[in-house]
Amino acid sequence: MSDAAVSAAEAKRWRDLRKRFLSAVILGPLALLCVWLGSDPFTALMAVCVAVLTWEWVHLCGLRARELPGLAVPLAVLLAGAAAVVERPLIAWAVLLLGFLLAWSVAQWSRGRSGVPRQPSLRLALGVLYIGIGGLCLIELRHDNQAGRDNLLFLLAAVWASDIGAYMAGRLLGGPKLWPRVSPNKTWSGSLGGLVLAMAVGAALTLVLAPGSMVRAAVIAAGLAVATQAGDLLESAIKRHFKVKDTSSLIPGHGGLLDRLDGLLAAAPLAALISLAIGYGVPLWR
Repeated sequence: MSDAAVSAAEAKRWRDLRKRFLSAVILGPLALLCVWLGSDPFTALMAVCVAVLTWEWVHLCGLRARELPGLAVPLAVLLAGAAAVVERPLIAWAVLLLGFLLAWSVAQWSRGRSGVPRQPSLRLALGVLYIGIGGLCLIELRHDNQAGRDNLLFLLAAVWASDIGAYMAGRLLGGPKLWPRVSPNKTWSGSLGGLVLAMAVGAALTLVLAPGSMVRAAVIAAGLAVATQAGDLLESAIKRHFKVKDTSSLIPGHGGLLDRLDGLLAAAPLAALISLAIGYGVPLWR
């Protein structure tokens, strides 16, 4: 291969890095600030994110979020989130499940009507669960007044470290593909790089956040990294199903908000389950 071809290949490999960096510099501090300031600012951020996420999902399904049946998705997720915010978790989960069933029913009833494309009704309704489960878990984590801030910061750090480690290791090392039929760009080296960086960041955070076992923090971070990568693969499979490259063009270098939060939506339920198992007010790594 000529020097020019090598240079072109290198440029192509890193061509989206600048856009990714600029987007992360803008969005990352905003998320951290809302988490740090308390549950109310974080709830407001979650409301905005849910509105965008559900809009993207409905748009992927070829529908409009401001009218039925597409409107059923944001309504169900936002109502469930409102119940979680006022600390009615059982009602929140019941509303989410009911919203899924109602969205499915409304979509089935609307199929083939004027202006509504014929498509599987379950496809639309699954957006309620896909976005709603992760959203409710994030709200529940932050509303722990004693450990919520530290737990959510730990979760975000593990997810971001997994993404960064996977991106850098995959670009630098390459090698065998992780699951080429679903995501042709992801490699085993990238997956391992994300896992290692997440474990290192998780262990280091015990020196910054609440003290605890560095080994346990690394293990918890590893589990969150695996969930993050599984969520990334799931999002790739979803986009392949819908035959799109990105869920939208909202964020330069990242596509849509679903493209950016796919790992977090998958890792949040695991973090919430760990938090539930160890008890209220306890950091995940203790």
